[in-house]
Amino acid sequence: MACIGSSRLCARAEKLCQFGHFSQIRKKLSTTFTKSRVEIERVIGPTVKQCQNKKTTASCRIGIARAMSSIQTIQPGSLPDYQVDPYRLVEDDLKLVYDGIRLELNVNTTQDELRKIATYYFDGKGKAIRPLLVILMSRAINYHKDEINILTKSQQKLAMYSEMIHNASLIHDDVIDQADYRRGKPSVNAVWSQKKVSLAGNYILAIATVLLSRLKNDEVTITLAEIISDLVQGEFMQLGSKETENERFAHYLNKTYRKTGSLIANSLKATAIVAEANDQIIELAYQYGRNIGLAFQLVDDFLDFVSSSAMMGKPTATDLKLGLATAPVLFACEKYPELNAMIMRRFQEPNDVERAYKLVHESHGLDQTKFLAKKHCAEAVKLVQSLAESPYQKALIFISDFVINRIK
Repeated sequence: MACIGSSRLCARAEKLCQFGHFSQIRKKLSTTFTKSRVEIERVIGPTVKQCQNKKTTASCRIGIARAMSSIQTIQPGSLPDYQVDPYRLVEDDLKLVYDGIRLELNVNTTQDELRKIATYYFDGKGKAIRPLLVILMSRAINYHKDEINILTKSQQKLAMYSEMIHNASLIHDDVIDQADYRRGKPSVNAVWSQKKVSLAGNYILAIATVLLSRLKNDEVTITLAEIISDLVQGEFMQLGSKETENERFAHYLNKTYRKTGSLIANSLKATAIVAEANDQIIELAYQYGRNIGLAFQLVDDFLDFVSSSAMMGKPTATDLKLGLATAPVLFACEKYPELNAMIMRRFQEPNDVERAYKLVHESHGLDQTKFLAKKHCAEAVKLVQSLAESPYQKALIFISDFVINRIK
């Protein structure tokens, strides 16, 4: 892999991300879309619409995964058995996680409206990527360490915790961003008052903390406490920017880690600690999560410029409208320096958003963003190959493919 167009900023980004030597990256794990975005939406769209009308969507996620496979082709040299369905593999575990979350949120309050707000996003319509990764990593490590195919109660609680913290952050994000739409339906912010929504987010955090206390593991508590600290600091960092090009990209990557990468990385680290794995495996779990988390957000920033609102389940070009410069914009600055002034004024002048959107599409910004996401996924794959081969290890490898090729 090489930076597109000999980009100085791309090279700088690689250095900031501290990637190792990538000349030995396995080519067999990459898949590519073979049809246009129009064709993708034609194939996936009906499944998405059907899922929006269902109360339970574990089967919907499987349906979408199958539909996705119909528009992907495996590159020469790839292994068919890597194309596992992670959701089906741990479907029962995920059901237990979501049932457990809803139970905890319902039994710990007598306030009916609070229950409704707190459980609003736990309807199974999200990607469930965080609990999915915790479960897969837990089972992969358990098999690697003891050759046992189980998910412990403590690891199940960690999967619940990771999803509860994520959803609490979504609720608070909806308040901060004044969002009206999420996951194909009105946001909590559009249905209830901001005061009630903020309190519901706090309530989810409180119950998640109770779950954490039941683990009675100081090292896990310290590790997971970093997540909430990082989320708050990341949100604060998003409110500001930097003057110079290099400082700005370092700021963006740091913010992205805190807002997205930390939750995944530290949740996976915690499940390795619970499994009593050695230091090498604990670090492997953390670094896998860090790389997948960063790649996931980079793709999210990419999709904000290329996907339709119907496919994303939320408005597109949202970041520009919020005054945020993400990776596609930062990369585009190399070709169009006029974007720097727009970034500093947070795209507030008339036509700034439209102009920036156009310039990003006319630059290598989107290609560079996807390239950087692929680098992170390649590093994640390299790490998890150190684990003993199992269906869960293979699923962790496949997740990197899913992250890169997802369309929503």
